[in-house]
Amino acid sequence: MVRLLTSTTLAVAAVAALGAQQEGGPAQFSSQVQLVEVYATLTDQKGQLATGLRREDFEVYENNQLQEISAFAAGEFPLTVALGVDRSWSMAGERLRLAKQASQAFLRALKPADRSMVVAISSETDVIAPLTMDRVNQERAIAALDPWSTTALHDAMIAALDRLEPEPGRQALVVFSDGEDRYSRATAAEVLERARRSNALIYPIAIGRTRPPLLAELAVVTGGRSFLLREIRDLEKTLGEVARELRYQYLLGYAPASAIDPNTHEWRSIRVVVKRPGVRVRARDGYMT
Repeated sequence: MVRLLTSTTLAVAAVAALGAQQEGGPAQFSSQVQLVEVYATLTDQKGQLATGLRREDFEVYENNQLQEISAFAAGEFPLTVALGVDRSWSMAGERLRLAKQASQAFLRALKPADRSMVVAISSETDVIAPLTMDRVNQERAIAALDPWSTTALHDAMIAALDRLEPEPGRQALVVFSDGEDRYSRATAAEVLERARRSNALIYPIAIGRTRPPLLAELAVVTGGRSFLLREIRDLEKTLGEVARELRYQYLLGYAPASAIDPNTHEWRSIRVVVKRPGVRVRARDGYMT
């Protein structure tokens, strides 16, 4: 499920966020009140990141009911990101060389305080570089990758989301693959269900002529973004776009107007509205209580 924070925790997280700007100081609430945290990405009509918006520029609806935004921050929040690298046989040769080059450039584009991990995707899911701020060893681990086996993409995404789950703050899963998944134990429906219970923004990148429908769905439900690349040489540019997008987002926190029953599991939709013309917003579309 989407992380439900006590208000005290969310207020501290908002203030402590690297480079964040909080209006009016920390929100003050009883520590018994639970807040839902939503990260939103805003772009203008040219696709550039939209900055400088304030709390009053946003509206958040849960199950079509307007919510009061209790905590607000904007800036470069510390990030925990998992990078999934397809190393299957179909990536052999020049494809894998360019993929490794693009992956290393993505890691270098992260902020020094961001934590990252690298997952190699084949018939198995291998964490070749654990969660850390040590980019040097992560780049070395990527450089040492050789092509191997088939592509169990579904299993890899679930494993990465499971690893990210206990981590605090903003999370993202960035993953690329050049083929359809015919080898995972997990189905597409199971991956989508796991994503709905996750806190992570998912950025799936398909390389080739088609993009599996699941990848677009994962981006929509989590507030991330999906891509279809015809050529592997476009991967470095695309990963650079993702890194830039992850540098600046908005944190919106609200206490649900309808109380959450801890004994009941239900899907609650989320809709974020920006009251500024020409600005588009992407945010996750709901959470499971």
